[in-house]
Amino acid sequence: MKKEHIRLLGFYKPYKWLLLADLLCSLIAAAIGLVLPLGAGYITENVLQGSRANASEKILYTGILLLALVLVQALCSYYMDYRGHAMGAMMERDMRAQLFRHCERLSFSYFDRCPVGDLMSRLTNDSLALAEFFHHVPEDLLVNGVKFLGALVILWGIHRPMTLVILAFLPFMLAYTLYFNKKMAAALAEGQRNMGAINAQAADSLSAIRMVQSFANEAIEAGKFNRLNDMFLRNRKAGYRAEALCYGGMSAFASLIPIAVVIAGGFSILAGSLRLSALVVFLLYIGHFTQPIQSLVNTSRLIQEGRTAFKRFREILETQPEIQNLPGAVSLARVHGTITFSNVDFRYGTSNHVFRNLNLTIQAGEYVALVGASGAGKTTLCSLIPRFYDVEAGEITIDGIPIRNVTLESLRQNIGIVQQAVALFSGSVAENIRYGCPDASMDAVRKAARQAGAEEFIEALPQGFDTDIGPNGVRLSGGQQQRISIARTFLKDPPILILDEATSALDTEAEQIVQHSLDALSKNRTTLVIAHRLSTIRAAKRILVLDDAGICEVGTHDELMARGGVYAKLYRTTQ
Repeated sequence: MKKEHIRLLGFYKPYKWLLLADLLCSLIAAAIGLVLPLGAGYITENVLQGSRANASEKILYTGILLLALVLVQALCSYYMDYRGHAMGAMMERDMRAQLFRHCERLSFSYFDRCPVGDLMSRLTNDSLALAEFFHHVPEDLLVNGVKFLGALVILWGIHRPMTLVILAFLPFMLAYTLYFNKKMAAALAEGQRNMGAINAQAADSLSAIRMVQSFANEAIEAGKFNRLNDMFLRNRKAGYRAEALCYGGMSAFASLIPIAVVIAGGFSILAGSLRLSALVVFLLYIGHFTQPIQSLVNTSRLIQEGRTAFKRFREILETQPEIQNLPGAVSLARVHGTITFSNVDFRYGTSNHVFRNLNLTIQAGEYVALVGASGAGKTTLCSLIPRFYDVEAGEITIDGIPIRNVTLESLRQNIGIVQQAVALFSGSVAENIRYGCPDASMDAVRKAARQAGAEEFIEALPQGFDTDIGPNGVRLSGGQQQRISIARTFLKDPPILILDEATSALDTEAEQIVQHSLDALSKNRTTLVIAHRLSTIRAAKRILVLDDAGICEVGTHDELMARGGVYAKLYRTTQ
């Protein structure tokens, strides 16, 4: 058995008893479906055409027995529909949770390459296809197998020549189904890929809706979306065409078989080799024989959708995070905050090196500013400290401990990051602040807000700390969002702080308020500040100037201005 099949079957393991009960009910329902026509045959042959003695009693008892079987069949069908679908939904939940947990572990480099919209498609559409697969395919294969083989045995026992007439259709029906099944499979696979592209485009456009509307470029975004949407439609239409031809052909075969049986049965009755009651029963069982073959179209579609979805599922699960805990990694206790870069080389993928032989030491509690032209590597340097990316060569240590030798969780617990693009979640103000320390008390949340200079405006909100701020904090101003982010970092209380252009998107008044909060936050912490507005870091004890070659200048504001080099030019440009 292939590894992928073993992994797929593994999702049934927590629900094996539920699966067995579902299959048992399927088996009972299918068996009852095979028995019911025999009851009709019994009444026709032994009661209506036989002795009339006690005929009414026999019909009544037979009817009661058939009614009881129908009730049992209905109960089994109810269990199959309810519990079987519930099992599929639970397995869908498990797979979606596993996929989401794995996505959370993936490195930044993966998200640099893959659009989030495609991941959303795999979490939603593909998971739903797998739920249908998990529930229906085992059940359909068992039920249809029992119906087909049971009907074949019964029909063979009734009249072999007519059974051979039916079997003569079988190779043509199977060949016809398999031919169009390949066409449906290709269209389904392409459709699922296109749906991922549609979701990715929609996520890009809608997440930037303010920019789209500010440029009045709704038509451009709609054009991008429509092109992908039309491509999806073409693939869906191709799939539906193949499906319609397949269903239509199978329906035609299903209609031809009773005609062939009636003709063959008529000649057999004239020849005296077949009784009329036997022909009636034979006709009742034809549906049990042809229906499994017809349902092969739907079952094969579910299999193809499930295979494609599971392949896309495995693609992500088999993508290992580039940044992982090394074997034997230890937990890092609260650090003092001395950071050292030793002979560090780094580049993104196969592009040119951002750093070559970078050497730098930042002392515990030191306030260091990073400046330089866009693309010089300021954010990259800071991203290497929490191991969002790994260095190509060299080593980074904190308090003399190589960061590769410690667990990612303990490393990142020691680092707080405040960025220009604030990341807030739907929910209350308190929930967003508490993100910095999920177990924090409400008193601690209020204290953090006070330290960030946010308590006053929070209390003025309609529900105070319980106010829902909307998706990504859209109900707050930029300055308010940033102060919530700072309060969250206060609550985390990290010994190392990275401020990545945290005020560059704010107006002057908001910047002054937020800058005051940041100054309070940086006290007694090792702080790295990436500055866009150089006037905000004039008081820094040390300013590192970066260019394409790495760190090209180091000094205070006055020292660097007196030197008249890169920093002085940048400063004059920004004034």
